[in-house]
Amino acid sequence: MGRILVGTASWTDATLLESGWYPPDADTPEKRLAYYASRFSLVEVDATYYAPPAERTARLWAERTPAGFTFNVKAFSLLTGHPTRVSALYRDLRPETEKRNVYPGDLTAQAYEEVWSRFLTALDPLVAAGKLGALLFQFPPWFTIRRENKQYLLEVSRRCAPLRPAFEFRHASWFAGDNADETLDFLRRHRLTYVCVDMPQGHRSSVPPVLAATADLAVVRFHGHSDRWTSKDIHEKFGYHYSDPELRAWAPKLRELAGQAERTHVLTNNCYRDFAQTNAATLARLLDVG
Repeated sequence: MGRILVGTASWTDATLLESGWYPPDADTPEKRLAYYASRFSLVEVDATYYAPPAERTARLWAERTPAGFTFNVKAFSLLTGHPTRVSALYRDLRPETEKRNVYPGDLTAQAYEEVWSRFLTALDPLVAAGKLGALLFQFPPWFTIRRENKQYLLEVSRRCAPLRPAFEFRHASWFAGDNADETLDFLRRHRLTYVCVDMPQGHRSSVPPVLAATADLAVVRFHGHSDRWTSKDIHEKFGYHYSDPELRAWAPKLRELAGQAERTHVLTNNCYRDFAQTNAATLARLLDVG
């Protein structure tokens, strides 16, 4: 069985800070990250989806965590085709527009290339410290299974090399009927990392909990089963606490998945209060990983 790392998709959520999970003396960003890193060996940075990171910030992450700690970083929204706030773009690359949100096509080709370059370069301190795990590319619900989108996966892989992108889909077409085999075969053929998900079913964005390793790295993200999945309130959307029996049922499946890969990253994304942290701790215990 390959190595398993367990962590959460946030360590700075406001409701987590209010929950009492951090001890009172963990009262600065530096102390909170140090405390988190003493409990888990992996974390996912989601803030980079909303605004690209600064290299100084990545350097501080590397300096404030112990050797062997791993950061997965979520790709900036513009790079996954999501609507992106103009104010989130680098100031000198912002297009002249009255729009509040823009897409890649709203930027000049040169500006778009520069966004890619700056995003990846900002992560250099994590790369140098050996602490960058995967780059999470979570695509929007309208990113369906079609040739153009498959080619974009290959483009992302080329742009990120030698860094490791991991791909999460949010449209049922990727796993509808025979498409499941087609999707997994395509990813395996090109050694692209597929992100397995546990999430609410019955929505346009729903993907079934198919566990499969398509590269030497496997990634699993637990989104919960909130009955408010379509809510605009992110805490209603992800405010689900897994029961111990639910997580016990997952443990053997995760071990089996880890047997197909060199490394497996397990992340709880039910980020409301300390739900993700307590569920991740339970999974770590069930999987017998520190």
